[in-house]
Amino acid sequence: MAGSGFRAGARLNRSGKITGLLGGSFNPAHGGHRRVTLFAIEALGLDEAWWLVSPGNPLKPKAGMAPLPARVKSAQRASRNAPIRVTAIEQKLGTRYTVDTLRALKRRYPKRRFVWLMGADNLAQFHRWKNWRGIAREMPIAVIARPGYDAAALASPAMVWLRRFRLPAPGLRNRREWSAPALIELRFDPDPRSATDIRRADPLWASRYSGPPPRDDITHSLIHETSAGQAE
Repeated sequence: MAGSGFRAGARLNRSGKITGLLGGSFNPAHGGHRRVTLFAIEALGLDEAWWLVSPGNPLKPKAGMAPLPARVKSAQRASRNAPIRVTAIEQKLGTRYTVDTLRALKRRYPKRRFVWLMGADNLAQFHRWKNWRGIAREMPIAVIARPGYDAAALASPAMVWLRRFRLPAPGLRNRREWSAPALIELRFDPDPRSATDIRRADPLWASRYSGPPPRDDITHSLIHETSAGQAE
């Protein structure tokens, strides 16, 4: 990747933990989320990953979306005994769009280095997200292959722009200074599990996660249902 693609202003702090950020509805979270996250942690040399459970996603229908506390509880169960922390931190930050959330996280945790983790299905529609180029300039992006979406991702407007910033995983892992934009493509054996299939097989899955609200792994605040949501 050409050095001219990097912006000096986007260099990240060398100190602190290296943290992967995986955003999503987690409706519900499952072993596939866990497996892909652990793979990314190993491939990129991350210290840990944060699952950003979105209060809401305008690109997905509201029908069938379980309450936020149930989705957080499912994520905490799926991530048990793994270097994964579950958070609905948008509630605390007061952000609505991903680009604003990432900037707020960098301000709140200036000693951490972040990598945005994204499935190929999200890359295929990444150009629809608010200020998606701004997201790419905030931190490196690792795209994880997902069966059935590779062709759409490769042909997407975002990939046309991002491919000039391609970087192999070892290059990111071994670099003393990180810069953004940077695109790392990760491939591993596909996992057939999906939240859609789980909901279809068990429409009442969220009822098993009723009871007291969960506590956020990052902010340590209790997580309640909210009408406010994160948008891409």
